Amino acid sequence: MGLTYTEIVLKNPRQSDLAPITVNALADTGAMHLCIPEHIMIQLKLEAIDRKEVVLADGERKLVPYVGPIEIRFKNRVGFVGALVMGEMVLLGAIPMEDMDLIVIPQSKMVDINPKSPNIAASIAM
Repeated sequence: MGLTYTEIVLKNPRQSDLAPITVNALADTGAMHLCIPEHIMIQLKLEAIDRKEVVLADGERKLVPYVGPIEIRFKNRVGFVGALVMGEMVLLGAIPMEDMDLIVIPQSKMVDINPKSPNIAASIAM
């Protein structure tokens, strides 16, 4: 299947004077959270609000900073999430993708808005 990357815009909604950052993110439906490297946290002036223990793919457990809120934009979608500060690149996990009603298209290795709801993000709340 291969890796799927997509361009997203990240912004600190508490710092309106800061310019948003456009990044190329690895879209990973097997990961849960948005993960950002430390330099993105610094650029967006995000403060750690907590720490979370994460289990990595190799089974290692690690304690990492949790920052937020972060505004994410993709095409006509917007979401607000927290992020784990770890790794060398931005990783877009299942929670922010579900929040913005995005899908991964494995054949074309693309992320796109859900074609069943092209104009507004749909969600289930029950």
